[in-house]
Parts: sequence; C-alpha cells; structure tokens
Amino acid sequence: MSRAHGRGRGIFLFAASALFLAYVLAPVAWLVSSSLQRDAEITSRPPHWIPHEPTLENFAAIFQARDKKVTYETRRAGDPATGGYIPSTARNLIPSMWNSLVVALSVVALNLLVAVPAAYAMAKIRFIGRSTSIYFMLTTRVIPDIALVVPFFLFIRTFGLLDHLGSLVITYLAISVPFSIFILVSYFESLPDELDKAARVDGCSRLQTLLRVYVPLALPALVAVVLFTFLTSWNEFLLALMFTQTPKSQTMPIVVASFASDFTISFAFINAAGVLAVIPPVVMAIIFERYIVSGLTAGAVKG
Repeated sequence: MSRAHGRGRGIFLFAASALFLAYVLAPVAWLVSSSLQRDAEITSRPPHWIPHEPTLENFAAIFQARDKKVTYETRRAGDPATGGYIPSTARNLIPSMWNSLVVALSVVALNLLVAVPAAYAMAKIRFIGRSTSIYFMLTTRVIPDIALVVPFFLFIRTFGLLDHLGSLVITYLAISVPFSIFILVSYFESLPDELDKAARVDGCSRLQTLLRVYVPLALPALVAVVLFTFLTSWNEFLLALMFTQTPKSQTMPIVVASFASDFTISFAFINAAGVLAVIPPVVMAIIFERYIVSGLTAGAVKG
C-alpha cells in the first residue's frame, strides 16, 4: 500500500510538473515558432506549432530594414501575408537593441558600485538609524512607478537629459539600488562577523575586507542582483516611453511596441523582434546558471 501510494504521488508530481512546464514554455515555443512563419500561416486555423514552410525572411527583414526606405506607398503596397511587409519603424530596431544593452549594462555596473559598499556598511558597521535606513529604502519599492513619473520627469528636464540615455540610467538606478541593497544586506548579515574582525586584525581596511573577503563569498547574491537589475532595465517600458522621443535614445520595448501601431501589423515581424529581445537575458541566465538558485535564496536563512 505504501509503495502504491508513493508511486501515485510520483505520477501526480510528474504530471503537475509537466503541466506547469508546458504552461511556462508554451508562449516561448509559440514565439520562436511564429517567428519562422509567414503571417498567413500564423493566423491560420488551427494554428501551426511547427512551421509547414519555415523561413528566415522575418529576421532578414530586420537586418535589412536600415537599407530600405519605407514610405506610405511602400507600406500600402506591402502584403503582410507574404512576409514582405516592413513597419516604418523597423530600421530603429537594431539601434534600439544597442541602446537597451548600453542602458542595462550601465545600470548593472553603477548599481553594483553603489549597492555593494552600502550593503556591507549596513550589515557590518553598527551606527544610529541603521535599521530605520534599511526599511526606509525598502519602502521606496512599495511606491508604484507610475507615481514617480512626474517627479522623475521634472528632475530629468531640469538637468536637460530628456531624450538621452542618461535619463534612463538615472531613473533605473533609483528603482534598482534600494532592492539590491536589501538583498545584499540580508546576505552579508548571514556571513560570520568573525571574518570581518579577522580581516581587520590582519591589517585590511574596510574596502580591502569588502573586496577580498565578502565579495567572493557573496557571489551568488551578486549574480541575483545583476540578473534582477539587467532584466528590470532591459524590459522597462513606462519610463522609457516618457523620457525618450526619438530613435537615438529609444530602447527596444518602445520600438517593438511601435510595430503594433503602424499602417498594419505584421505578427511575424513582431515575433522575430521578440526572439531577438529574449536572447540577451537567456544568454545571461545560461552564463550564471550555477549561481541563480543559490542567489535567489540569498539571505533567506540566517544563522
């Protein structure tokens, strides 16, 4: 009876896991599949999960868009069903992807530069108002981003950074730094204080103790912070929409969204752009895969 119960439990867990996996991966599978189809095949009923005639025309159109002049006449003549339609903003896609990468990497680097020393100081240096400052920073993440748009806009306009990548870097740091500090404080507090004391006895300064002792031990937490910061900056839409007006500073989410408001809509072209958009996060996840699980649980258990 016990063996049958264990077998039934195993079957149930396997079925539940398979169902959850299908639920999570189905949208990604459809995105990749439809990027290799023409619009006529995408909109067919029933839908084709496996392309009958796979094509790379959608990706070729993305990289060739900068060399093609898109006008009202050419858009009107284009037929989305043949896969030959190119949105008027298609030439901005590759530059916007570069803008997103520059912004995300800049935010990651500056976020670590600010959050790591601040978290170490709050975790290992006792000072008046320490606990209050930690929870005050955390409460800033309770405020929805939409409520911060006007203050951010006035600040950015005052410094003349509208329609500049610097405006996104500044605002994204304001969003990511408090949460990053909270995560790192929890992890640093879980490390023994004796490490700090031993390093200080050996003649290390506070900075040397941080860089030589705590940073190597906190690598899983740092990876979690890097992934959180990169994904937040890469996917952010609202602030990028408010602070960028021209292609020179627009990021990828803004340009991809513009494809849906053109003369007509090419689902195949949008899905191909979506595949390109998920490549950098997937690459980062593969690189740091060994640290992701331990990093996401960093500081969850103390002692």
